[in-house]
Amino acid sequence: MPASDPNRVLIFDTTLRDGEQSPGCSMSQAEKLRVARALAELGVDVIEAGFPIASRGDWESVNTIAREVRGPIIAGLARCNRADIEAAWQALRDAERPRLHVFLATSAIHRQYKLNMAKDEIIRMAVEGVKIARDLCEDVEFSPEDASRTELEFLAEVVQAVVDAGATTVNIPDTVGYTVPQEFSELFAYLKRHVRGIENVRLSVHCHDDLGMAVANSLAAVRAGARQIECTINGIGERAGNCSLEEVAMALKTRESYFGVHTGIQTTRLYPTCRLVSQITGMPIPRNKAIIGENAFAHESGIHQHGMLRHHSTYEIMRPQDVGLSRTNLVLGKHSGRHAFRERVKELGFELEDAELNQLFEEFKALADKKKELFDGDIEALVMRAETGAAGPWSLEQIEIESSSAGSATVRLTLAHVDGRRIEQRTSAAGPVDAVVKAIDAATGTHVEMRKFEVHSVSVGEDAQGEALLTVEHNGRSYRGSGVSTNIIEAAAHAYLEVINRIEATRATAGRNDAGNGNRRRTPDPSVVSAI
Repeated sequence: MPASDPNRVLIFDTTLRDGEQSPGCSMSQAEKLRVARALAELGVDVIEAGFPIASRGDWESVNTIAREVRGPIIAGLARCNRADIEAAWQALRDAERPRLHVFLATSAIHRQYKLNMAKDEIIRMAVEGVKIARDLCEDVEFSPEDASRTELEFLAEVVQAVVDAGATTVNIPDTVGYTVPQEFSELFAYLKRHVRGIENVRLSVHCHDDLGMAVANSLAAVRAGARQIECTINGIGERAGNCSLEEVAMALKTRESYFGVHTGIQTTRLYPTCRLVSQITGMPIPRNKAIIGENAFAHESGIHQHGMLRHHSTYEIMRPQDVGLSRTNLVLGKHSGRHAFRERVKELGFELEDAELNQLFEEFKALADKKKELFDGDIEALVMRAETGAAGPWSLEQIEIESSSAGSATVRLTLAHVDGRRIEQRTSAAGPVDAVVKAIDAATGTHVEMRKFEVHSVSVGEDAQGEALLTVEHNGRSYRGSGVSTNIIEAAAHAYLEVINRIEATRATAGRNDAGNGNRRRTPDPSVVSAI
């Protein structure tokens, strides 16, 4: 194995590529950069920053991350053709440690229905792709898409060919989440028996969760010799998602004596990183989510509580502090000082500049005037809103709501625009949320289709803050927004306005591309967003 430590498992994070392909999870360039920096702090070994050929926006995001994020390897995905690979290299070439990741489908069903290619053509294209990539970059990964449904003999032929061509990492994807642990382990054992020189490359695994076995299959692959796991924060991704980074990292740490391997993940950064991705994508973390869910360390059963009082190990195989989750409930109040606030923010896993901290402290004091008690969730909501709020031309200055069960609801609001305009709007509708949406539509001149709206509490108590999450559709594209307030209607207004600002930002970016980069813009190919 080409590594100084044969027991080190690399963590390859593809949240920004495969994770973003989850419906409604698209991120802006600024959001991708923020996630990439959080991943670097988390200690991931490889960040797959995107698919540069897919669009101009994807290319720019990969290029920005390659230039600005140091520490992890920065990878870009490409199909096995020169245009894809060269576009990816141009985006990656300024990275401290670049990697080109090329892929080609190999299963019979993909050969027949997607590619219409014979086996010898597949091998020829795979070899050409790896060689083109190796001429540009020393670190080249190859993935045979739908490997778990590929005939073992042919899969070994393809892997042998790309190893001979110079691939440094060979990834075995379970693209549609079809395999099971024992079968997958046998697949890796087969390749190790039949591919010459396979010990000189790093074997990787990339599993989807269609049958709920992505983590189990990835761990089975590690037992069989894989030394890289491809995964995403919160397990987001196409269809049912990907192998969950936080779950597989804690499984390897908690059962290190069984697996005999380790990672470089700073596990105390898991919870804040998962929360950040949740806020940016607008996908809430389920209460019963392993490792970082609200119930992961909760004990309601009397027998469990009794055991916990005697010793935590009776019912906890890991400590909440191990993943960056605090046990503290009531934390601060209106009389708390700046220093106490700074320390609590730091304990929750957030690093803020002085200017950011000062602004958040003022917002904290304002919130403390509204709420009797403040909890960790309240502070997290303040920080997340500051970090992930979509910057844009519109902001909410004031909102008034009148509503009764007997009639319609009326909303009066004032919006401010960066150009100095202040627009007041009064609108009535069947309900207060509907009235807010129609008022903002009328004020901004942007009209969207609401697809989903939900509200949940970010802390506890009768005066808890409510977080509004909504999904809309505009010009065939899905957008998500979130807002937090002690008034859930105001939270809905903030969430909807965040969506409007995202749409405005998309328009502005498209306008700049039309004006200055027409020769470099690309139309997304459907095959580009269904890879690996």
